[in-house]
Amino acid sequence: MSSTPLGLASPSSAAPAVRASTTITSSTAKISEVISLYRPTKLFRRDPNSVNPTKDGSQSSILSIDYDDEGCLLLTAETDNSLQVYNIKEGKQHKSYPSQKYGCNHAMFTHASGCIIHSSTKTNHDIRYLSTHDNGYLRYFEGHTENVTNLAMHPGNDNFLSCSEDNTVRIWDIGTKNACGKLNLNGAYLSAWDPSGNVFAVASPTAQAILLYDFRNYDKPPFSTFDILEISQEPMSKSWTKLEFSNDGKHLLLGRTSQSHLLIDAFDGHLKAHLQKGDRMPSRRLAAGEQNRGSAVSNTDFLLPTAGDACFTPDGRYVISGGKKNVLVWDTLASAQSSNLAPSHELEYNGESAVVAFNPRYNFFATADSEVVFWVPDAHSM
Repeated sequence: MSSTPLGLASPSSAAPAVRASTTITSSTAKISEVISLYRPTKLFRRDPNSVNPTKDGSQSSILSIDYDDEGCLLLTAETDNSLQVYNIKEGKQHKSYPSQKYGCNHAMFTHASGCIIHSSTKTNHDIRYLSTHDNGYLRYFEGHTENVTNLAMHPGNDNFLSCSEDNTVRIWDIGTKNACGKLNLNGAYLSAWDPSGNVFAVASPTAQAILLYDFRNYDKPPFSTFDILEISQEPMSKSWTKLEFSNDGKHLLLGRTSQSHLLIDAFDGHLKAHLQKGDRMPSRRLAAGEQNRGSAVSNTDFLLPTAGDACFTPDGRYVISGGKKNVLVWDTLASAQSSNLAPSHELEYNGESAVVAFNPRYNFFATADSEVVFWVPDAHSM
């Protein structure tokens, strides 16, 4: 694999645009034609003098990544209590929004232009609705009494889901501060919408189950329950970090911090494949609902949470995943050997990728740990 030098930029200053040969233009090529050609092309390194120190005194780290509906903007929530927005097409940091009072995690764009929801890490456990146009909060969504572990925006309207360590999943309408629905579920830390928006899934590592609900009848019992203990190679594994439907609605991805992710049939819950990481070391982050052990937070055992280091590509065919080094790619159409599927490609990067997200509109994805990295296909190899 040929290496591509990284362009370096600091979000605290005007960053040069991505080189012309790798500028994001449109998603014209099929992902299957370019999936092996992705290279880390632009790295955004935070200026340590411009941010507040994290709890353990280390460099600021990224907790979550999201894109706006048009795929032009990338949003991160960071441990220095700030939200950072990047312009994808121009290849530069766009703006910073501090949240020193409340902290931030699980930041997501809503369908309204320039509006963001995020969970709180300080003061209380409210979810906050920010307008970037005037850098002011429009609404606080009140109700959770413990740490929020996941937010999931409806694909087509203004509803969203929130999961929390208070053993509730709440359904919200962005137009009102009070939840319009609540599910009392033990250890339900992850959620996801299917692409139609008619179904949502809730994952409970405590119960080792994924529950599927009809959104129009969410007050009724789930219409389907997938027993993960039956299909997992890791009995009672609670290292779950990500739940995601593929855009074709056929598969569910259950991301884990262990040595494999699970690819699950979204209709009947049977295992399609264990996505094996082999001897690659996973990133050192907390799974949903996990806590650091002990009271000391200044030692090397202190771990940060993550919004997941694995995701589908927009065509639903591939799963990409980060880790301590390189990015792995699995082809879901490949034949699994005894339910184990090895990566079809390994994209070189000598750095950690603890959070991963693929752009919904363009042939572009981003990875992050203490730095944000832009990935695009190498034009010289096409």
